[in-house]
Amino acid sequence: MAATTSTSSMAEAIAVLSLPGLGSLTEQQVRGQACVWDAVPLTGVPAVDLGEQKVSRAGQLTRWFPRACPACVAAAALRALHEHAPRCKQCVDDAARCPEGLVLRRLMRDVRR
Repeated sequence: MAATTSTSSMAEAIAVLSLPGLGSLTEQQVRGQACVWDAVPLTGVPAVDLGEQKVSRAGQLTRWFPRACPACVAAAALRALHEHAPRCKQCVDDAARCPEGLVLRRLMRDVRR
């Protein structure tokens, strides 16, 4: 039986994903009504909650709650894995033993279900 991504490991995986800058997003993307990457409306489709994000804007702490479509999350996780793996000694030696790589691979698998 394959393990699924736990809430804590999902948060860890999401934390390494590169989210677009807040200034480049539409109001719908900032509010979580549209995918943070491709701006497709998320009404009536499954969405992945990317967790509360905090950023400083004009000296003020701003909180926002991005969401994304599963396909974009999987693509972002794959990009993160491709950036991580070549620089990670553990991934080069034995990728199955790298916690970050494992979490990213699980995230890609789980969001496609």
